[in-house]
Amino acid sequence: MRERHELYLRAVNNPLRRKILGALKEGNMTLEELADKTYLDQPTVIWHLNFLESGLCVEKENIQGNIIYKLTQYGKVINYF
Repeated sequence: MRERHELYLRAVNNPLRRKILGALKEGNMTLEELADKTYLDQPTVIWHLNFLESGLCVEKENIQGNIIYKLTQYGKVINYF
């Protein structure tokens, strides 16, 4: 349990990751949509999404061949800004 808590805190303790979480608060998005919404390049978004996924804040789902990112319950409870 402690390890999960540490991963979560590490994931949300970054302004760019909170920016991504804030964008996802508006709804599920693809990588391309997240990059456009956050004004970050795709490699940067991917890198931060990996942190957020390991911190249990974001999950991805394959819907008809498209990878969609969405908030988990943990990702919904933080103050994004």
